[in-house]
Amino acid sequence: MRFLLVEDEEAIRLPLAANLREAGYAVDAVGDARQAESLVRSFPYQALIVDVRLPEGEDTGFDLVRRLRAGGLTMPVLFLSARDTIGDRIGGLDAGGDDYLVKPFDLGELHARLRALVRRTRAEARTALEWRDLRFDWTGRAVLRAGVRVALTAKEYALIEVLASAPGRIYRKEELIERVWDGAFGAESNVVETYVRNVRRKLGDGVIVTQRGLGYLFPEA
Repeated sequence: MRFLLVEDEEAIRLPLAANLREAGYAVDAVGDARQAESLVRSFPYQALIVDVRLPEGEDTGFDLVRRLRAGGLTMPVLFLSARDTIGDRIGGLDAGGDDYLVKPFDLGELHARLRALVRRTRAEARTALEWRDLRFDWTGRAVLRAGVRVALTAKEYALIEVLASAPGRIYRKEELIERVWDGAFGAESNVVETYVRNVRRKLGDGVIVTQRGLGYLFPEA
């Protein structure tokens, strides 16, 4: 599953994104509404996690979600806020939010709320991808061959999920480092090449295609 985290406080955004990635999710994390809106219109997400107060204003998170809903956004939205009045919660739901979590919050509760949001919408969403003899189960965060789960590490799964969520799209090495490893490595690192090799060994050579000088992609059906 892939989430977008919109949080302007770096001290919250970076560790929260890292925590979600360690749990096996693919996460994009940005600090303002402009970047968030651009990403939502470009990539498929299973849920948005949106801080109510962003650099553009006190209620920018609400305004962002209203615009996205008006444009046809259907994915679930979890608002984060230090404001905990009934009026604030009602405002979040009326703005198009599906849930509202007050800061400071327990990480276990955040994970549980995200799982609940995804469960409620998975009947309408694309929850699996069939490719050759493989089945990618996004809800269960698993890859199966002939019904048998393939043993992937959290980072191997995160890598293939990012690529397979947009078949045919080329991801630059730097993008993959940012999305899968939270930017922990420089472009000179061979971490992407190492994990691509590992995933190919487990799932088959054709599962990740190298576009020389450009990046990597999951092939279209």
